[in-house]
Parts: sequence; structure tokens; C-alpha cells
Amino acid sequence: MHNTNLTDPNFIDHAITQKTNLYGGKHPLHAAIGKSWDKPSIVHMQSNDYLSIANDKRICRSKASYLLSYGHGDSVSRVFAHDRNDIHRKFEKRIAHLTKAEDAALVMSGYCANTGIVQCFAQSGTPVYIDIRAHASLWEGILSARAKARPFRHNNVEDLAKKIKRYGPGLVVVDSLYSTNGKMAPLADIVKAAEDGNCAIIVDETHSFGCHGPNGAGLVVELGLAERVHFRTIGLSKAVAARGGVVLGSRRNMEFFQYEARPMIFSTSVLGYEVAGFDTTLDIFASEPWRREKLHANHQYLKDGFLKLGYDVTESDSQILSIVTGVVKDTVDFRNFLEKRDVIGSVFWDPATPKDKALMRFTVNTTLTQAQMDHTLDVCADALNEIDMTGWPCLLN
Repeated sequence: MHNTNLTDPNFIDHAITQKTNLYGGKHPLHAAIGKSWDKPSIVHMQSNDYLSIANDKRICRSKASYLLSYGHGDSVSRVFAHDRNDIHRKFEKRIAHLTKAEDAALVMSGYCANTGIVQCFAQSGTPVYIDIRAHASLWEGILSARAKARPFRHNNVEDLAKKIKRYGPGLVVVDSLYSTNGKMAPLADIVKAAEDGNCAIIVDETHSFGCHGPNGAGLVVELGLAERVHFRTIGLSKAVAARGGVVLGSRRNMEFFQYEARPMIFSTSVLGYEVAGFDTTLDIFASEPWRREKLHANHQYLKDGFLKLGYDVTESDSQILSIVTGVVKDTVDFRNFLEKRDVIGSVFWDPATPKDKALMRFTVNTTLTQAQMDHTLDVCADALNEIDMTGWPCLLN
């Protein structure tokens, strides 16, 4: 077996060269088109700012006011301060109330939330039944816990039940809304399968929080499952358009989580001014339901348009539309075609997707205009005529 010498200064350069040569001499994530991304004509569908609040002046003022009054505050692990009745604890109580959970723990990121919750509650050898498309951070949690991953087919409750019957009680881990295809999980059926198999369940609500449920509480609340789901996680980098993460669960389990989850113990807390921004964001979720309504209307408009053109976006249930292009070269060619015509999406490939199932992802947002959506559809119609898409998996049969 060849041993790579990581101390060789030429190793990284060599690895990058190999990768770029594989993809035609340029890294696939480096846009081929040089242009200002602030150009007014560009249609941006790359950000996860679903509700278009990243530049909201109300949120900015909340952060600035707190920062000017209190500075950064304690730059320490939250484990030393979680029992304080401070702005962090008040937010934890508020988001727990919104999501109908007993309690919440605020952590540094959605990645930390997912890794920590699995690491904390799975033991070595515990079977963890995980949807094959669940987020990478949940898989990382399994590795961290030295648990046993038992993947099941995407959104396939029958396969899940079969695996639980074979391997016994453990943890069931799913996303409520999947980030690569926009597909919702059949949560009610998954929860029933977990209950029948005496399993605890973790639901990652990162992409549904803010966009679904009363006041943006998420799909678990919308479906009336809050009392039956043991743990939920939220990444605050999507509809909240910030950074940070939340774990939801019983008061007893959240107390345990505070002192046992390594990402909780060994990461510095989010800062007070960021939490002030979270609070204002929840105010907007509650007072401006039109943002969710417009988001879903825009999604439906684009989905219908893609289907009429012959693109297979049938999997998408909400705000994420993915065109599966196949091999990376085809994906990059498609991306370059779109960017030349002022349409910006995101390239996904292995390990974010299965091998040779790379895709272009469009994330819909509230402030897309009909003119922008029509332009996107016109450009994608032109692509069908100007790019040889023979054999591409993105086309309807």
C-alpha cells in the first residue's frame, strides 16, 4: 500500500492538479465566467436564505445595538454558562416554546448540533438507522459515537422497518426536508416505524424550520408529531440566514446534552449579538407569513415550469429544485451555460451526491420575481437545444 507523505510540500499541489486534470483542467467549483456577482441582471439561486432576510435592516439593527451595548461578551464554551438567565437562555426557552419542545440547547452550528446529538445519545455498537441521504454531519455523529450505521433506502419506511426488525432497537435518524432534492420525509410513517421498533428518533429540521409549520416552527410541529419525536436539530444558517444551531428535546435530555456532547463542550458559544439577531428573526417569522407563502408559490411556479420543459424535478416538494446531470463534466458544462446567461445555482457532486449523480441545485427564495423565474426557465429551455443532453438523467422519459 502506498504511504502518502503529508509532510511533502508538493503533496497538496499534486493532489489539486490531479483533481483539476480529472475535470478538464479546472476545479468544478470554480466558476468559469468572470463577472460581478452584484450585477442586477443575475438571478441568484445559490443561497439558503429562503425567506430573503439576510440583509434585513431590523435584524442588522438588533445585532448592532447589542454589540455596541455589550460587546462580544464571554468568549467561552456554553457549558460554563448554560444555567445563566441570559440572552442565550431566553432564546433557548423561546425556540423551545415555538417548536413545542420541553427545552433547547443553542450550539455553534447545525453541524455541531447533528454531530453532538448522535455522539451524545448513541453508544458504541448502537444501531443507528439513517436515511441514505441524511446530512453528512449526522453520519459524522455515528463515527464519533463509534456506533453502527444501518443505512436504509431514501424515504423507504418498509426498508427501515425491515432493518429495525433485523438489528433491534437503536436510533432512527432522518432529515425532515432533504437538501439535495427538496423531498420531504414521510415523517408520520417513520415515527410509527421507530415506535414499533422501540427506537428513539432524531429529525434534522434545518431546511424546514422557518419555511414550514405555524410561525415557521417546522414540519414536526406542522404534522403534530412534536410529542413523539425525541430529538430535533436545527441549523440556523438556512431560513434564519445566520450561523448557529439548536438541539430540541426533553429538559432532562438537554441537561445531559449540555455536559456530554463534545461539540457543546469544546466549541465557543455563539455570541450575544448573534442571538439578538435570532430573536428578531423569530419576530419576522411570526409577523410576516407572506414570506413562507411567497416562497412556496415561487417553488411551485418554477417546478411547474421545469416539468413543462421536460426536466425531471418530480422529487421536489419544497424550495429546492435539483437537476441531476450525472457526471461532473456535464454538470460543469451546464453550470457554465447558465452562468453566461446570468443564472446562478450550486454544483453538487461526490461526496455530496452518489458517484456519477452530480446535480445543479436551485434554492428558491421569497424575493424572486416572475421575470427572474421566467428568465431562468427560458435559459434552461435554451440549454435543451444548445447542449447535447443525450443520456442525462435529468430529463423526463
